[in-house]
Amino acid sequence: MEDAERLADPEELLADEEIEGSLRPRSLAGFTGQPVLREQLSIFIQAARSRGEPLDHVLLAGPPGLGKTTLANIIAVEMGVHIVTTSGPALERKADMAAILTNLDEGDVLFIDEIHRLNRAIEEILYPAMEDFEIDIIIGQGPSARSIRLDLPRFTLIGATTRSGLITTPLRDRFGFSHRLDYYSEDDLTSIITRSAEILGVGVDEAGAKELALRSRGTPRIANRLLKRVRDYAQVRHEGYISLDVAREALRLFQVDDEGLDRVDREILNLILHKFDGGPVGLSTLAVAIGEEADTIEDVYEPYLLQRGFLMRTPRGRVLTRLGHLHCGVTPPGETSTLFDP
Repeated sequence: MEDAERLADPEELLADEEIEGSLRPRSLAGFTGQPVLREQLSIFIQAARSRGEPLDHVLLAGPPGLGKTTLANIIAVEMGVHIVTTSGPALERKADMAAILTNLDEGDVLFIDEIHRLNRAIEEILYPAMEDFEIDIIIGQGPSARSIRLDLPRFTLIGATTRSGLITTPLRDRFGFSHRLDYYSEDDLTSIITRSAEILGVGVDEAGAKELALRSRGTPRIANRLLKRVRDYAQVRHEGYISLDVAREALRLFQVDDEGLDRVDREILNLILHKFDGGPVGLSTLAVAIGEEADTIEDVYEPYLLQRGFLMRTPRGRVLTRLGHLHCGVTPPGETSTLFDP
């Protein structure tokens, strides 16, 4: 499969980095969506500040693009402290983790993205650091090696993960608060798109914003990405204003349909339908047929198709559902068309 940008990919792309930072809210009051989490964090932050203590360690789980990184930065701002950001795959040596921990100031936030990808040796350093704010460092080698225990400033670790099931129990148990982020409602996404359009300096009416929200898969990152592409289309062909008709024209050009499916998603559904008679088809077979890695199909493409009910995982393989058949414009097996000639 050709390596092209997927507008509906919830993972952060290189093209998103520069502009996404300017669209992120800086406070809990400006954060749209996740009402339960917002209220809980507001209470915990106010209580911790009134006691003059760091916030408990926080674990944020959920699909990519829902605001875990944004919330980590907001927590640091609300607490009035600095934030140090890293990721699980970037921490390869114990010395890396020790250097980060010993350079933190009192109350600072350490944000580890994709924390489930920490290797076991790094993770074991975090246990005493999170619980007792201490780490053990080995000095020297061989028979002369000795262990020194260093005191750490009291800090807040915020971990973000898209695969909470891969986090070990000892690490999970050391977080004082954990929450799974939900997909956003259409109304919340409409508000996010309207706010982002104002920041980007592009006009959009309510119907146009709602149309973008409908096709954003419940994910703010995708909503902002679609907005930026539709903005370009509107500036070139419609004097820079996004109405309902302009949004539909642009999304039709960019091959994002009414359900938020892009070309790759539809290709997977049609492949299962036409080449494998609707399934079941094994993941490895599907990966070879579509020219993509099995892990990529399972982690990137399938979750939304499963969430929308177009695809089903069975012990024998992937099967197209009734909704999947209908989305491909085909009557499901065992059903007769409801369209009759008069």
